[in-house]
Amino acid sequence: MYLPTSPTRIQPRLRFVLQGTGYLKRAKTEQLREIFNKYASVEKHGEKYMTAKDFVRNYLGLYTEPNFNPSSITLLGGILDTSKDGLISFAEFHAFEGLLCVPDALYKTAFQLFDTKGTGMVTFEEFMEVIKQTTLHQRVPFNFESDFVKMYFGKDRNRSVNYVEFSQFLHDFHEEHAVQAFKSFDKEGTGFITAMDFNDIMLNIKSHLLTLPVQNNLVAAASSHKVSFPFFMAFNSLLTNMELSKRIYLNASGGSRTQEVTKEEFLHSAQMMSQITPLEVEILFHLTELISESSGKIVYSDLEALTPEQYMKVITRKLTDIKAVHSPEQRGALIQVLEQVYRFTLGSLAGAVGATAVYPIDLVKTRMQNQRTGSYIGELMYRNSFDCFKKVIRHEGVMGLYRGLVPQLIGVAPEKAIKLTMNDLVRDKLTDKKGNITFPSEMFAGACAGGSQVIFTNPLEIVKIRLQVAGEIATVKKISAVSVIKELGFLGLYKGARACFLRDIPFSAIYFPVYAHSKQLLADENGYNSPLTLLVAGAIGGVPAASLTTPADVIKTRLQVAARAGQTTYTGVFDAARKIFREEGGKAFWKGAPARVFRSSPQFGVTLVTYEVLQRLFYVDFGGSRPKGSEAQLPASAADLRSTNPDHVGGYKVAVPIFRGIESKFGLFLPRFA
Repeated sequence: MYLPTSPTRIQPRLRFVLQGTGYLKRAKTEQLREIFNKYASVEKHGEKYMTAKDFVRNYLGLYTEPNFNPSSITLLGGILDTSKDGLISFAEFHAFEGLLCVPDALYKTAFQLFDTKGTGMVTFEEFMEVIKQTTLHQRVPFNFESDFVKMYFGKDRNRSVNYVEFSQFLHDFHEEHAVQAFKSFDKEGTGFITAMDFNDIMLNIKSHLLTLPVQNNLVAAASSHKVSFPFFMAFNSLLTNMELSKRIYLNASGGSRTQEVTKEEFLHSAQMMSQITPLEVEILFHLTELISESSGKIVYSDLEALTPEQYMKVITRKLTDIKAVHSPEQRGALIQVLEQVYRFTLGSLAGAVGATAVYPIDLVKTRMQNQRTGSYIGELMYRNSFDCFKKVIRHEGVMGLYRGLVPQLIGVAPEKAIKLTMNDLVRDKLTDKKGNITFPSEMFAGACAGGSQVIFTNPLEIVKIRLQVAGEIATVKKISAVSVIKELGFLGLYKGARACFLRDIPFSAIYFPVYAHSKQLLADENGYNSPLTLLVAGAIGGVPAASLTTPADVIKTRLQVAARAGQTTYTGVFDAARKIFREEGGKAFWKGAPARVFRSSPQFGVTLVTYEVLQRLFYVDFGGSRPKGSEAQLPASAADLRSTNPDHVGGYKVAVPIFRGIESKFGLFLPRFA
């Protein structure tokens, strides 16, 4: 049926339906016609037509070998040729583009492959005609006289089946073919075949379900020279339902993809969720032990190694991650150095963005922490953080909120860069070959990151703090970053460094593990973190880290600010802690805590989301690991395999993977060569 091209002419009810199928998102008819005319080689009665060869070889780019099989080309072209006149009209080309946009496009395309007469129904003769041309039948002939066929097409095989019935038939057909193959090898009817017979059946009939590691371990998986029929059925059922096994694992692990799950835990979860059998669980754990050396426990990546649709996309990356983490020396020193330079650069940009976003809050926090009570009359300038914010704007203008920003940006780039780079580096070193890292190791990586940043943090903050509080003092002399550095000298720039260590090491030891686990909890069901969830995870991590380290931050601030006349001076960390407590009480250690949380939490949220988004946008493969959650752990589907041909517009962006999916999903491989 030819659909109208103008959405405004569609009746409201029909318009709603077409919106649901993606019709209003398809390429314009004019664009499709221009592309169609480009590939159409036949002109008849003033109209252009494509041949099957035009469509399959020239437009889709399939079967491009010189000795291609013309019968396979004709069959595939017949999917579009609903009039069955041997030619593809523009109306048929346009209609198929719409079909490719629907959720069940793969099944509908397969149905049209078998509907060789274009009646909208599939007969037994049509089914047999197509199956006989597949390599599947040529390797292991299918018994068309079986009771299975009669159940679907009738005792006399004269019943036609519609689309929905055929989709179920196609699903059950492979199980029946496998059972027939088992019986053909079990000539004595013992219920057993040899391990080599099992290997041959799986490679010839079920190859579309097998990843390379599974193919290489078929005989070993049998565990003996004989394979029983129950084992054979359970093995096939397990491979067919790997997505179900993944959900069972995630239920057992509480959503974690790195937690090891035992066979008993998996079985318990399986009985709660589905009817996966104990035999299937036995086979699953035996396979993962053979392939991943799991030693009785599995993680999510072990299941991905058994999933054919994910193997090329996910497992290759997993192996790359293992090389980077477990054997970094194999990558070479130069590559590792370049990787750290890359991370450092992105970390610098992310740090600058984060610091600028929250700098006004940081200025308020600093002034509140430096405000002292009990020293002399008239000291109290601000009642609270909001009062401080208003007074800064009133007396110093909006730009007063950004006093000290320039040195902050100059220093924050290397500071945040070295922190992020060091955390990533140490986490990589402490992550095992399955991608797992213990919580103490996460804290240690964070602590290393916090300690490493002090070399930049201390000079940066002492200059920034003195500039931030300069606006409180009415003075003729202009205070600048250069004048502060000259006054302090090199050693003076590291005044309060002990307090800086006391604050930054526990801050990062708390922050990075909380951030990592928050990311994991906020990831979607496919393990992907959107920029919004990254921002939220970063903000969540900043709350406990900033609040619990406020006392150390207060001490550091007091040590680094130049004391004015009448104010108490401090000689070190312990001296400052003792005097602050004696003169101002325990509450003084928590001054500016709200401002610190409101500054650190969004700052690190912005910094981390910027850092990870930059890694996604400007990804460079050094053979190392990417941040978890960077990619959705989805099966390699039509969306992942979209064509790069500019003429593949609208639904045709997924045409090639849909055609390939008929082979990989249903095992209906058509001969490629004549």
